[in-house]
Amino acid sequence: MPRDLQTDFVPGTPRIAYDHAGAGEVVLFLHGIGGNRTNWRDQLPAFAEGYRAVAWDARGYGRSDDYDGPLDFGDFARDIVRLLDHLNAETAHIVGLSMGGRIALDFVARFPERVATLTLSGTRASFAQRTQEERETFVRLRKKPLVEDGKEPRDIAPTVARTLMGKRATDAHFNQLVESISALHKASYIKTIDASTYYDRSAALDAIRVPTLLLYGGGDRLNGPALGREIAAQIKGARFVEIPDAGHLCNIEAPAEFNAAVLSFLQDVRLSRA
Repeated sequence: MPRDLQTDFVPGTPRIAYDHAGAGEVVLFLHGIGGNRTNWRDQLPAFAEGYRAVAWDARGYGRSDDYDGPLDFGDFARDIVRLLDHLNAETAHIVGLSMGGRIALDFVARFPERVATLTLSGTRASFAQRTQEERETFVRLRKKPLVEDGKEPRDIAPTVARTLMGKRATDAHFNQLVESISALHKASYIKTIDASTYYDRSAALDAIRVPTLLLYGGGDRLNGPALGREIAAQIKGARFVEIPDAGHLCNIEAPAEFNAAVLSFLQDVRLSRA
């Protein structure tokens, strides 16, 4: 990690934790439903060389506070506004992985003026193609081990981690994923499963007007590259990149290629605006 890496907090309710390093335009990294800010440990040093690299813990994750009542999925977008205001940043380059990508899509729909560029990785824009019964079954199965069987996140971590891994995954990658999933706040995670599954942002894709990169692992068994290409086709001018054999968390399995793709994209955008 870079020497100037710091963990700070956005005050308020709930308090939001974030890691940051570097200076300049903000690149904000948004983790997935089973993650936290440490999922971006291989990104912050690389991006801090030319940007202010920031990775948050979403509300109810990591060192961020839990919250009362059910989750409104739009709360994540409003928390990003709080974070950017706290950083005195008018805009940010948003990089979202999986659910973090869905948060990014919601954010750009609500606050397009705050988005400089958009990078979506392993993201499903919507669950709209599933029937209500299919969604309810999905939610029940995801929650069953924790709610009905009384297990804790650490109990399900190894099984879930294996579903996320691609051919490039090593034992170190597996252990990192297990550590991340084990750190979930059980109650907040359950709220997020409900809110995320029943929220749909697919209709907003053709309204996106910021430069957009779709970056998917070729070995992603959850949201594969075919899905990424479908989303890219609906966003005007979007760029698509596939990282061969990488799994769902391609930023962890193939950090050099992930970083190179996003940094090249940001550089091309910068040159086009010069």
